[in-house]
Parts: sequence; structure tokens; C-alpha cells
Amino acid sequence: MRHFFSSIWLLLILSLGTPLAAHPGAHDHEKEKPVATEKKWTLVIHGGAGGMARDNMSPEKDAAARAGLTRALEAGSAVLDKGGSAMDAVSAAIMVMENDEHFNAGRGAVFTYKGVNELDASIMDGKTLGAGSVTGARYTKNPILLARAVMEKSPHVMLSREGADEFSREQDLEQVSPDYFATPERWRQLEELKAKKLGWYDIDMKYGTVGAVAVDSDGNVAAGTSTGGLTGKRWGRIGDSPVIGAGNYADNRACAVSATGAGEFFIRLGVAHEICARMRMLGEEANTAADHVMKELKLLGGTGGVIVAAPDGTATFSFNTPGMYRGRATSAGEKMVAVYGDE
Repeated sequence: MRHFFSSIWLLLILSLGTPLAAHPGAHDHEKEKPVATEKKWTLVIHGGAGGMARDNMSPEKDAAARAGLTRALEAGSAVLDKGGSAMDAVSAAIMVMENDEHFNAGRGAVFTYKGVNELDASIMDGKTLGAGSVTGARYTKNPILLARAVMEKSPHVMLSREGADEFSREQDLEQVSPDYFATPERWRQLEELKAKKLGWYDIDMKYGTVGAVAVDSDGNVAAGTSTGGLTGKRWGRIGDSPVIGAGNYADNRACAVSATGAGEFFIRLGVAHEICARMRMLGEEANTAADHVMKELKLLGGTGGVIVAAPDGTATFSFNTPGMYRGRATSAGEKMVAVYGDE
């Protein structure tokens, strides 16, 4: 009898389970359907800050600056739109501006007082806090790639002058003759500076440094900065652009920052890191932190500007000069370039 009832219970269990096994979709309505998530990204660039005002900018110079900014945005955006990293996007955008003689970086670098072009650059990865920079390089076509190679291929953070050039050759980066950087317009600016005996370096506020900050679809931030320095600079002067924490900084816990302006003041305040620290420690929004630090810079007598991007995609510009070459693009379709302070 015991075996009889056991057989009955077995048949009941099997009969109840069979329809579910035979129709695996019977409870499909209870399954969670995957939700498609939009890949969001942000890219912000600058081509320098200074005395750019509508009454002293020719239509040709205005158009050339906007065209160069647009090309840089397109290059960086193409990387991010395909799911690429913030590091790759920053590198791509800056390379475009380094190859454009209208910006004071790479091809368009200004001359020192002795008539040579010395290139500075830095880059930082907000995910790892990895960083690399170079100062006084003379033969690398794209200094931002040299800075990145220092970060990725060496145990160091900063290399200078002959050592930076030697390392560049060892990494098989594209080398050019110094004549490549010697554009007629930059030479004219140096001659004008010397003729007017204006002082140690260009005091006309032509801070042509270029930079980019980005947030990729994974929420990682990166920052890069590249410059030829100041027209007529002497004695191996180094500005803020290659100084991690002053002219460049990136930290996923806060933001990415690239600066341009009177480098000595940016170094003294540690502007890029200061903005990140205020966002991370005080919980300030990007625009609040940037504006506060730029006001502090002005109180010291410094001028210039910064671009900032946070991991959530928010971004801002802040500058205390009449204008700043700048642009922004996002995955939402935003795309803008601007020059003057009233834009």
C-alpha cells in the first residue's frame, strides 16, 4: 500500500511539473527585460584665454579659431561616440590643435627670447591617477603623445629637454625638424616683442595653450594640456601646463581640469588640483569650484581660464579674461564653439 501511495504522489508531481517544462514561456511576464542604457559622454576643449575681444579680432582670425576648435571637437567626439576612452578622446582633440598653427601648441608654438620653440604638455587619467608630462621638448610633432608615453611607458611623471627628446625617439614617436614649428607669424610676434622692449615675455595676454577634458561612457575622466609657452620667455622658464596639479589634473572622484593663462599664478595656487579638491571634499558643483578658484587667482593678479568636466557629464568654462577659445560636445547632440566672453 505504501508503494501505491508513493507512486500516486510521484505521478501528481510529474503531472504538475510537465506543463511548466513543456511551456518555458508560461511565466515570461515575470522575467525582467533588459533595459537599454544610453552611453553618455562629454568633451570640453580650449585653445587659450586672453585679450580676445570683438574689436581686436579680425574676421579671418575669428573664423580660423572657430574652425580649429570645431575640428578638434569632431576628432574627440568621434572617439567617444564609438565607446572610446576619455584618454583617447583628449589625445585626439589636442593633436588636432597641435597640428593647427593658429594655436600656441605644437605647430603653432611661440618662440623663446633666443628664437627657439620649446614644447610642454601633460596628460592625466582620472581612473588610475596616472600622469605624464614633458617640458622643453623640441622635436616631437605631437607633444601630447610624448606626455602620454611618459605616463604609459616610463616609471616617471615628468621628463625635460634633451631627456624628453631622447625618450621620444626611443618610443618611435613622429619626429620633425625644428623648422616645422617656426611659423612666420610667431616669428613676427617675437620681433615685435623685442622691438617694443616690453619686458621679460609677452604681456599682451596671448595665452594660446590648448587643452581638453573628457568623460567617457564608463564615467572615466581625463585631462590634457599642451603649449608652446609665452613669447619671449627666458632662462628655461616653465609654466603651469606641464605641472600636474597646476595646469592639468584628473580624478574620477571629482573632475578633470585643463588650464590656460599666466602660469606662475596657476602654479602658486595649484589651480587644477584645487578645483578637484573643492569638488571632492566640499561637494561643490563644477561651476562653483571653478569660479571660486579663478576669483582667488585674480586676487593674486593672475589671469586665464579653465575647463572642467565631472564624471556625471556636467562641464563648465571659467575665465577672467575678455575671451577664451572654447568648445563643448556631448552625446546628447550638443555642439558649440565660442571665443568671446559674451557668448
